[in-house]
Amino acid sequence: MNIEDIPLRKVDGIEERIEHRLAGVGIDSAFELASSSPYEIMSIVGGDSYNAALLIANARSHLIKKGYMAREFIAASEIARRKKNVLSTGSKALDSLLAGGIETDSITEFYGAFGSGKSQICHTASVLCNLKPEDGGLGGNAIYIDTEGTFRVNRIAQIAEARGLNKDEILDCIFYCRVFNVPHLETVARSLGGYIRKNRIKLVIIDSIINLFRSEFIGREALAERQQKLNALMHKLHNLAEVYDIAVIITNQVQSSPTAYFTDTTNPAGGNILGHGSTYRIYLKRSGNYRIAAIIDSPYHPYSEARFAITDKGVSDTDD
Repeated sequence: MNIEDIPLRKVDGIEERIEHRLAGVGIDSAFELASSSPYEIMSIVGGDSYNAALLIANARSHLIKKGYMAREFIAASEIARRKKNVLSTGSKALDSLLAGGIETDSITEFYGAFGSGKSQICHTASVLCNLKPEDGGLGGNAIYIDTEGTFRVNRIAQIAEARGLNKDEILDCIFYCRVFNVPHLETVARSLGGYIRKNRIKLVIIDSIINLFRSEFIGREALAERQQKLNALMHKLHNLAEVYDIAVIITNQVQSSPTAYFTDTTNPAGGNILGHGSTYRIYLKRSGNYRIAAIIDSPYHPYSEARFAITDKGVSDTDD
């Protein structure tokens, strides 16, 4: 579905003063307003949280009328009839683990130790995103937000060529952003709506989501502020995934538990904020020359594992 621009003035309750203030920070359409949080809008236009939430609700109602968003109350049978949009990971085994692939309108988290394949999944997904849905893609472009400096253009080109794709065309379909600190990441997240709408984006990747927070918020006294900011970021990503029907992939680091014995001592960083904020949580670990992915948390997937490989094609099956 092509996304048209819907000016803020079309939304009920948007006065000229409010429109001017919102546009000043990049919220210039009903889509950006619908994917914002009440606290964010309240801090921009003033007033209280109720009125801010009402503006967001009005924007969502307008998008529902236009057919961009689902109604608030719909029959479960209607949800079942809708075609599920999924993006292939590049491995049939991993796709099967995820019941078809990486879903839109959701956040899929991959966490694991260094070298477990997190960034390789991100690189492969960004290459495959532009393919037609029948070929495992989403028929759109990708945004790759890099907080660790792990993105490599030559790896993208290698994956594309190994899969028989035009590397130059693939590179034109990936929009890269290197982020250096938490305020920068927050600013980029606020501006994502405009990029998604104007550049036919169907996939947003953040690799990794916790890196900057761990390095800038040090000590127990900074934990509350860190988690609050992390929660706001996850809420923003959820809203973007819902409003624009895109897939969101985040990678996460691990931390060791010194109290655990005779078991895997690695736990995902970020605490309950990331645990509750991710729709699907996948644990990655090395197994000889291969990688193992395990479903840790999902609304409907049973616990299971899949083995995959990292090759010139990026993520692939072990028999490739």
